[in-house]
Amino acid sequence: MNEDDIADAEVIVAELAANAERHARPPYELRIFSLYGVPAWCEVADGDPDLYEVRIILDLLRSVKEIGLPLLAENGRGLLLARRLSRGHCRVRPVTIFTSGDAGTPGKAVAFALPTHSGSRLTFPCLPADH
Repeated sequence: MNEDDIADAEVIVAELAANAERHARPPYELRIFSLYGVPAWCEVADGDPDLYEVRIILDLLRSVKEIGLPLLAENGRGLLLARRLSRGHCRVRPVTIFTSGDAGTPGKAVAFALPTHSGSRLTFPCLPADH
């Protein structure tokens, strides 16, 4: 990853973490998945298993070629940035979050693909299986 790709990933993580803190509930996790030692995708997970609202926003963003920020005045700007900066490689999926001593908390993760050495990104559904 070059410096611009790293900066984009930092912005996406910051936006998704802020969304999780504002709209979901603990526990929170940041997960980075590697293939053959190379970071391939990243996700921010939270303890709210409801995927509906995030899916609606991502579907809206997928269906509209250019979307202005006023349309997303209250919700969705973080997802808009995540989608744009990941070149459309952003998805939500159900997960289980394990913290010390518990049996697992149902939750969701918003994941995005990181660029490979060639500049391409992995396509979904190559997301890892849940725990």
